[in-house]
Amino acid sequence: METLRILHTNDLHSHFENFPKIRRYLKKVQETALEDQVLTFDAGDFMDRSHPLSDATEGQANIRLMNDFGYDAITIGNNEGISNPHEVLERLFDQAKFPVILSNLLEEDGQRPAWAHDHLFLTTKKGTRIALVGLTAAYPMTYGPNHWQVKMLGETMDRVMADIKGQYDLLILVTHIGVRMDKWLAQHYPEISLIVGGHSHTLLAKGIKERQTWITQTGKWGYYVGDIELALDDDHHLLSIKPHTIPTSSLPEEEGDEAEIAKLYDLGQQMLENHKVAFLPEKFNQDKMAAVDVSLDAIADFAGTDLAMLSTGLFLTPFKSGVINQFDLQHALPHPMHVVRSTLLGRDLWRLVMEVEKNRHFLEHYPLVGMSFRGKIFGQVYYKGIKYDMLTRNVYVNGQLLDPAKEYEIAVLDHYVLIPFFPTLSIVGENKFLFPQFLREVVGDYLSKKYPIPKESDLIEESEEVGSSK
Repeated sequence: METLRILHTNDLHSHFENFPKIRRYLKKVQETALEDQVLTFDAGDFMDRSHPLSDATEGQANIRLMNDFGYDAITIGNNEGISNPHEVLERLFDQAKFPVILSNLLEEDGQRPAWAHDHLFLTTKKGTRIALVGLTAAYPMTYGPNHWQVKMLGETMDRVMADIKGQYDLLILVTHIGVRMDKWLAQHYPEISLIVGGHSHTLLAKGIKERQTWITQTGKWGYYVGDIELALDDDHHLLSIKPHTIPTSSLPEEEGDEAEIAKLYDLGQQMLENHKVAFLPEKFNQDKMAAVDVSLDAIADFAGTDLAMLSTGLFLTPFKSGVINQFDLQHALPHPMHVVRSTLLGRDLWRLVMEVEKNRHFLEHYPLVGMSFRGKIFGQVYYKGIKYDMLTRNVYVNGQLLDPAKEYEIAVLDHYVLIPFFPTLSIVGENKFLFPQFLREVVGDYLSKKYPIPKESDLIEESEEVGSSK
């Protein structure tokens, strides 16, 4: 008889406020469990650049913190794979004390990344052979422009299953593909005993069983920790799997937790504040529309278009006048979104505008979740170069009536392509995803060119002039 215990996390998204409690729980179980062996996994999206320290360190702070969690293996999520430029992901795990398993992501030349294992074999203290396979969400539309090859799940699993055949007693998948696709895997690959999952932010408090496979997931942001008990007989045959989850809120808080959490945020803020971006005129002072207008110009300039579209919910705070730094931009625009240049025939551009106008009042206060959005509501949509006449339903482009047969290019965000409210973009748009800069980096680069920071002496003179005018 053999007993195993599997601890797991997923979709932590740099919510460091839960890290102290999670760390203590994992360590306590790892050190005191009565089971024969404890294994610990993470199922991706551990990093989110909406936290200033993750952004400032390009995820290295996350790796340092996770090294204390005692992971036996992790896989990556779309936040690590798509929200990071290619070169950042290449060096993300340089200091990691845990292996990364990832079967369906390759370099552009078809080689496996140096930091990833196609699969791993673990042998327990009592001789059970465990095969570990890692999978991430297969998004070719966004992985491709970021210079990765992402493989489809079925193609990958067919290959891996052939490679590992006869070499394991227990097959465990660590996946960042969501519950729906986890169920698909369970239906098509009955050899899988357990899936430790993520991506869909689904809380499976006691797991679910799909045919012969148990599927587990802990929701999001470290609100829960997964804890699974397994039993095997002396011949290494699986007898039982009993998943459950522990609410992080139920774990004891210790003196120093709040100070540790605050220190991580403050350190990231200080690092970002050291990088000055631009010197904005008075018109930007707490005026959200000024921020929207200049950001429309920024994405249009970046995409090389005359037209652009943005929504106000993206701007969590307005910009300010005077010196603006990377923290100001990160605080205002925390979303890991990329600009897309979409080419549409005039009749399809007209349809896109109709979709926007039809949904305008609904979206203004809509509490949008997911699709890289880090705000609270979608907000109002504003255009650059486009006017809509509500009475005639005519659309004007740069002052001219839209030509239904002419091609137009418009700068939008990958967010708008992915959400369901503007299907024209995803169905008929010829979409070019522009990597690697984020939205806020695109805006920051434009601001730095349009409103460069004056020399220090000029700033002193301006300050003196302001003082003497009072």
